[in-house]
Amino acid sequence: MIRSAIKILLLATLIFSAGCSKVLDIEPTDRLTANVIFGNPEGVKVYMANLYYQLPIEDFTFFRQGFRWNSSPGTGDVNNGGFAPAMATDEAVHSEFGDFLGNDDFQWWDNGFKLIRDVNMLIDVIPTLDVSETDRAALVGESAFIKGYAYFALAKRYGGVPLMKQSQQYDGTVESIKVPRSTEQETWDYVMELLDQAGNNLTESSTDTRRANKWIALALKSRAALHAASLAKFGNRAPLSGDAVTAKLVGLDASLANGYYNQCIAAAEAIIQSGRYGLFRANPADRDDAAENYQQLFQNPNEASPEVMLIKGYAIPGNGNGQNYDIWYQPAQLANGWPHPGRMNPSLDLVDTYESYDNPGSSAPVATTTDGNVNDYNGYNVSKDYIRYNTPHDIFLNKDARLWGTAVLPQTMWKNTEIIIQAGFVKPDGSAVIRTNDQVTISGTTYYTYGAATPGQYSGFDTYGGNNTRTGFSFKKFLDENKPVAPGWNQGTTDFIELRYAEVLLNYAEAVVESGSGDASLAAQALNDIRKRAGHITDIALTPENVQRERRVELAFENKRFWDLIRRREFHTEFNNRYMHAILPLRDLRALPEEKYIFVRVNVPNTNTRTFEPRAYYRYIPGIGSNDLVQNPQY
Repeated sequence: MIRSAIKILLLATLIFSAGCSKVLDIEPTDRLTANVIFGNPEGVKVYMANLYYQLPIEDFTFFRQGFRWNSSPGTGDVNNGGFAPAMATDEAVHSEFGDFLGNDDFQWWDNGFKLIRDVNMLIDVIPTLDVSETDRAALVGESAFIKGYAYFALAKRYGGVPLMKQSQQYDGTVESIKVPRSTEQETWDYVMELLDQAGNNLTESSTDTRRANKWIALALKSRAALHAASLAKFGNRAPLSGDAVTAKLVGLDASLANGYYNQCIAAAEAIIQSGRYGLFRANPADRDDAAENYQQLFQNPNEASPEVMLIKGYAIPGNGNGQNYDIWYQPAQLANGWPHPGRMNPSLDLVDTYESYDNPGSSAPVATTTDGNVNDYNGYNVSKDYIRYNTPHDIFLNKDARLWGTAVLPQTMWKNTEIIIQAGFVKPDGSAVIRTNDQVTISGTTYYTYGAATPGQYSGFDTYGGNNTRTGFSFKKFLDENKPVAPGWNQGTTDFIELRYAEVLLNYAEAVVESGSGDASLAAQALNDIRKRAGHITDIALTPENVQRERRVELAFENKRFWDLIRRREFHTEFNNRYMHAILPLRDLRALPEEKYIFVRVNVPNTNTRTFEPRAYYRYIPGIGSNDLVQNPQY
């Protein structure tokens, strides 16, 4: 059987490490005949591997410059400085650089239409293939899934785009293959149509997490429908004008919101009611267990049933097949000779979002002073009454377990090593040494600014090499605690979860609370089931604020936050001359001989403010001079 025989990861790796073009460079060059490429099941396997390889999955190799940013070792393509999409949001900052969002970031035009063209070629020949009807339906369903995935990726970037519903026939004139943009509504409706077609043709019983099945198609539909619904409901938060708006090539009428919300609800409900999926280790024994479970979900997704739905695999290191999270983002102390670690610095803005177990249902900004002021970012003030803590991580003790599974907190253990994150010390006279390499000896003991004598012994705040966190936090999520860093390009083999059940539950909860449709009690249960997996025991109400906070902490660093800010039209208000924030752990030598620490909330050192321009809700369309398409507003 075609379905049981294909292992997408292995096929894609073996085929495309040799070059995608070899699959397609077959005469005649203007048309792939069924006899040449689809004449036997093995040819179909190869071609399907090609399509899955091209999917716009925003995974470990998705950076602001594009997808699969590990594909050309030796050419410099992998060396993008470690700029992850999280750094264009409020989740994180880069340890060294401070760029935000440029016009050329997150583009996907030419490659998007290449994938659609390739899918259309397969669709053309499916009726002619000598396969069983079951396999034919599977091919129809997977083709629709891949095409729907591609159009979703295009729609969320550009709005209305040309809809290539069939293969184009070139008659010798360029005009014959030019297709105008459809409206944004027509484009989103086509995405829904394709994902319905996928769900109706794909099997319910497949356990392969590397390929689509009925439920995976519905999960993607829940994500896409929620995106479209949000655009319709919140589009008036950032009104645009121009030819593309007038022609409805961008923008959705507010009256369409509930229709898309209802499609999200129906898709998610079908998955929930199927009983096919659930939360990984849904009932932790305690908070430590909850943190460990959350970490394990991402450290080895292949053993995270029943939550994992669709995985992008990285089983074979090197040659453009592995990924580089391990080398870019490990704490500096564990670089193992790699010159550029520690680049992902989770922000205090994100850390503040996590709940405290003492006050469920609210964000819990960490308190540093006895007056409780969490909006003072002016730096150390000797007259302030700072709360003293016994360790640099006691300040986070009551924080949601998912924080402990996502970030390396100051002086916690990672890979059997205490990760030293310290920004300075306060002398017995109350004066402070902060982010200046210094030392002081008191009663025979020497204290160092960064908590240790040499750069190899600490991971915070020293600007040496650009490898130390400047927010007070290092990165943990997705990294394998059991493996040392392999100091070379594309050596990471941890797989990426593209679709998981927790996201479906969150999509459902948001669609219900924003629309007023669906089962509110089921949506509230979905929200609280996720929190209980994180060790919470108190239910919270189903409100838009609670749902969005849950999305931020549950889906942190999964490349969802950028699009949540886009679809809800919140980017330009969240980022309006905004500084990102950090926390400085300081050793308080005034308390000697006791070991005490204080914390200072500050703007992230050596960074500028960030402002999101409303036109960036849509990416610019390349090639306007030759394709005669209407450009998006203000480009």
